[in-house]
Amino acid sequence: MHTKITLWTYGLLAVSGFLLITALEWANPSTLGPMHLGAKLLNGAFASVTARTAGFNSIDYAHMDSSSLLITDVLMFIGGGSASSAGGIKVTTFALLGFVMLAEIRGEPTVHVMGRKLPLDVQRQALTVTLLSVGAVVVATIILDLVSPFGFEALLFEATSAFGTVGLSTGITPGLPTAGQLVLVGLMFLGRVGPIALASALALRRKERRFEYPEERPIVG
Repeated sequence: MHTKITLWTYGLLAVSGFLLITALEWANPSTLGPMHLGAKLLNGAFASVTARTAGFNSIDYAHMDSSSLLITDVLMFIGGGSASSAGGIKVTTFALLGFVMLAEIRGEPTVHVMGRKLPLDVQRQALTVTLLSVGAVVVATIILDLVSPFGFEALLFEATSAFGTVGLSTGITPGLPTAGQLVLVGLMFLGRVGPIALASALALRRKERRFEYPEERPIVG
């Protein structure tokens, strides 16, 4: 099941990223615009795949459309496969949250994935890793915005790239003050070690509770 989830999600993200980035940058004179058809398709596909964690670029991200930067942010934040050297929250975590949402929309009491039941503790681990990662990127972006003169889009891109240990940049990193560069260093360390260590810690500290409180349902949404 893990292998199937990883391959299917990786493939869907790669294709979706390729279609969206290529379409948005198709007429951009600073990126794909001047290229012929084959080069546009090749560079669009490369821009989608390299956001996994490769960090190589064949187009100038500083001149990309805002929508393309946001799509790349999402791809970098998700990252690569679980237990790999890639950063991000990992494609499996992203997929599991999607299955949880689908089960909730359908009104199903349990989450089923490819003929298997998904344990509740795995669902909580995926949610915890994702929310803490979102919080880390948001806090880092706010700090970067406070200490540097650059725009929010570029700063969010730098922070997400650092967390995903991708290596892509809009070119503003050398112009960041020392405090901003240290924030990126911390994000790179957290993105490389944090989610894996956190998921392992959550899995290892599972324990049985010998009592339970009365149930009460708060309003959601």
